[in-house]
Amino acid sequence: MGFLDHSTNNVIVDAVLTDVGRRSLARNDGSFQIFQFALGDDEIDYNIIEQFGRTVGKDKISKNTPILEALTAGSLGLKNKLVSIDNEYVTHFPLLSINAANNGNFTFNRNTVISKNIVIEISPAAGQGVNTEVQLIDSSYRVELNSLFFRLNGESPDILYTDNTVVYEINAQPGQGSVLSTASIRLAVNTNLTDTSFDIYSTSGGNFIKTFIKVTGVNSGLSKTIELRINDGRV
Repeated sequence: MGFLDHSTNNVIVDAVLTDVGRRSLARNDGSFQIFQFALGDDEIDYNIIEQFGRTVGKDKISKNTPILEALTAGSLGLKNKLVSIDNEYVTHFPLLSINAANNGNFTFNRNTVISKNIVIEISPAAGQGVNTEVQLIDSSYRVELNSLFFRLNGESPDILYTDNTVVYEINAQPGQGSVLSTASIRLAVNTNLTDTSFDIYSTSGGNFIKTFIKVTGVNSGLSKTIELRINDGRV
């Protein structure tokens, strides 16, 4: 959905159903109901505020920022969703970290190292001396990846997009010590990745495939994108 506030105070809304929404509507069985919505600020460049100050910068953003056209692909829309919390005095967000277990990296070999444990953690903002708002402690995480290359062992996708992007929602557990919330996933190379597919999607040198995994905290809205590599491994 696009949203424009013109100088004439007219509001123009450009709204479309995503592919998932159209499929739900096409069932025509009364199950299609809109029960929530989200807003985002994907178009906003906050560096303008730092450059020109809050007053002038806000005016420049409202007048000069182009608004993206509404997209039917749900995997492309609202990459940066806004978060609503009751506490208006929150000054710091916690920190989201994603690490391969046992000091590992995010490079996979499709013949020998085909899966790894990945740890997701939410921790307080470092050195700020403030308590983390409880509404920002994540109870679950959304894990987004390309199903052509990777999957999560023991999990079924909650959302499947037409561009092969899949989304898993993973429940979080209370952390220990300085960790407020944590979850572990087993990230595995897709067993359907053949030599032919590897040659099609690999880099120009043909040595590896580069893709990404995105993790978003459901409560905090914090997100982080990590690059993944799959080495060829053919003898």
